[in-house]
Amino acid sequence: MATPLAIDQMTIEEKLQTMEALWADLCQHQEVLPVYDWQKEILDGREQIAEHGESKFSDWEETKKQVLRQIDRESAQGRRMG
Repeated sequence: MATPLAIDQMTIEEKLQTMEALWADLCQHQEVLPVYDWQKEILDGREQIAEHGESKFSDWEETKKQVLRQIDRESAQGRRMG
């Protein structure tokens, strides 16, 4: 079941929405996704850091806004230089 996406024609916001939809779908099928030893080691290490209160977490919606603002700034700088 192929779903062709014109990724190069999508806006940044459309790409982020597509990634969110893909991630939401993958999360519904976690039991069939493989977790390799090297991934488990990384996750275990991150879990220990979080348990010791050494992690920083960001709200996803705020992070998306920050990314879009950064892209807008870089885009504006590119237009001024080019």
